[in-house]
Amino acid sequence: MSDYLVIVESPAKAKTIERYLGKKYKVKASIGHVRDLPKSQTGIDTENNYEPKYITIRGKGPVLQDLKNAAKKAKKIFLAADPDREGEAIAWHLATALNIDKDSDCRVVFNEITKDAIKESFKHPRPIDMDLVDAQQARRILDRLVGYNISPLLWKKVKKGLSAGRVQSIALRLIIDRENEINNFKPEEYWTIDAQFEKDKKQFDALFYGTGTDKVKLTNEEEVNAILKQIDGEDFKVTKIVKRERKRNAAAAFTTSSLQQEAARKLNFRAKKTMMLAQQLYEGIDLGKKEGITGLITYMRTDSTRISETAKKEAFSYIEQTYGEEYTTPVSQQAKKSEKAQDAHEAIRPTSTLRHPDQLKAVLSRDQLRLYRLIWERFIASQMAPAVLDTVTADLINGDITFRATGSHVKFSGFMKVYIEGNDDSKEDKSKDKLLPPMQEGDIVKSLEIAPKQHFTQPPPRFSEARLVKTLEELGIGRPSTYAPTLDTIQKRGYVTLETKRFVPTELGEIVHSLVNEFFPEIINIEFTAKMERDLDSIEEGKIEWVKIIDAFYQDFEKSLKHAEVAMEKVEIKDEPAGEDCELCGHPMVFKLGRYGKFMACSNFPECRNTKAIVKEIGVKCPTCHEGEIVERKSKTKRVFYGCNRYPECDFVSWDKPIARKCPKGDHLLVEKKVKKGTQVQCTECDYKEETVEK
Repeated sequence: MSDYLVIVESPAKAKTIERYLGKKYKVKASIGHVRDLPKSQTGIDTENNYEPKYITIRGKGPVLQDLKNAAKKAKKIFLAADPDREGEAIAWHLATALNIDKDSDCRVVFNEITKDAIKESFKHPRPIDMDLVDAQQARRILDRLVGYNISPLLWKKVKKGLSAGRVQSIALRLIIDRENEINNFKPEEYWTIDAQFEKDKKQFDALFYGTGTDKVKLTNEEEVNAILKQIDGEDFKVTKIVKRERKRNAAAAFTTSSLQQEAARKLNFRAKKTMMLAQQLYEGIDLGKKEGITGLITYMRTDSTRISETAKKEAFSYIEQTYGEEYTTPVSQQAKKSEKAQDAHEAIRPTSTLRHPDQLKAVLSRDQLRLYRLIWERFIASQMAPAVLDTVTADLINGDITFRATGSHVKFSGFMKVYIEGNDDSKEDKSKDKLLPPMQEGDIVKSLEIAPKQHFTQPPPRFSEARLVKTLEELGIGRPSTYAPTLDTIQKRGYVTLETKRFVPTELGEIVHSLVNEFFPEIINIEFTAKMERDLDSIEEGKIEWVKIIDAFYQDFEKSLKHAEVAMEKVEIKDEPAGEDCELCGHPMVFKLGRYGKFMACSNFPECRNTKAIVKEIGVKCPTCHEGEIVERKSKTKRVFYGCNRYPECDFVSWDKPIARKCPKGDHLLVEKKVKKGTQVQCTECDYKEETVEK
């Protein structure tokens, strides 16, 4: 018989922890929550202080009974759910179900699943923190009151299966507002004048700056021609050289939000995938006989950038031994804790700096390794010295016309030796990575080419997953645990689609947003929702009772709900014609939006149930049969591939996109192949390659 019972959420976590605690401990998993609000009704007594009616989750009866049986045999029970609001609530529900005194020292928490961290946490058990529980409970009740009241309205007035929620409605609003910005955008003309110069047979680039020392903006061709007429000859005089030393600090170690953003930029991972992989790395990976199952990263739901002193010291030692003392930093580069941070968790970091990614190739899957490497490199870089860059600007004058050349080089790489943060929307100015030839004021340089270029201002880009997560975080909307499911929900409901990795609202999304905006404006009010998040923080800190927050919201919400039930009109969504007839019955085909995206279906449903995938022709004849057209398709794993539209008569298939041109060396098929820096046209039969087109 085990003396102690430890309950965690997942079997993987249980397996990892049990090996650290010894034979006196039995570790079991609750497999998430065991109690929750019922699915069949709202489950909130609005007439009795919003008392929630919790029930045992369907299917969890045997799990709970097993835990009760184990609890009867144990001298003491420890609840070791995750160290956040959700984990505290799971612990409280377990305590209630198993008749454990919540004020007893039954709760243990740890930020990493390692032997030392587990052993230390069991030396300091504590009572369940009811302020944390109340904060989670308040969020759950708020979300239930909103979702279970607005969603049925949308089912009646629009279509079944729709939903509205506090965070998802804000996310949808941001996407739609951005689309409106793009549609209403009026491009403005502007011009630049690029020039290439030579000094001592070394060429360098410069841009038109202005007249004299005044910066001039060029808005049309007439202004450009007026500038060009003033340039007399090829010689320009170097009139001013400014040299600066600039320090560039490393980004802080990851929070949940920054991890999701960077994994999207660098690894092309969706937020949901990032969190799934991070959970696996946190709960434990079998490293073999010597180390067994070990947690590789700290807890992955956090908005803190704090690093423990132990981790800092280990990183300092590793950096000093690997790169040299000059790469260490005596003062931590740790960023200040965000005002929106929920608690004093640590940032996401490796549980051991010494566990280099290259050592884990044999035990991690490809994607696990890629994410671990990202976390490891970001953490190491966050503890390294700043990079030092030498920058030089030189003003070149001909008459009254000034061109400015800019160059820089890395004087000391610092953290950049390990890691450079990704960029979501814009590219770095390449001129800053180029060295200028040695110059002194008074020198004469020769212009080789002066080329005016017309441009037009561009609308703001649509939101990528990374940018949307960042914006929600900056606005104070949602929490680390909510971002991934929110993005997943608005796609599953058909409110948005992803086109070239950017969110585009659908007609359905526009309709739902319009209705919520008209009848429940507070739900999509950014400041209102951000204040609600701050109120939840106040509940957690014990500054305010959760019932007061719920009541203040519900009094106005109930009035809006009653008005909407009477005033909201039914909306009919017409199916978009697909432009072809059903080959089975002759009725027109229409576009439908399903769980896995857009598809074609017969308008004569349910009499005719014909459906077809949407195929996209790319304007290339099949190189195999020379009759069919190459079309873009998706595999079961949603990976894009290209095949002949005469399949199965013709079995041509390619992962790379064929193009219409033929190889100049032998009339073979050319394809666009994805390479590290962008795309490259390559021949499928010989070594012919073209220059890479950068992303």
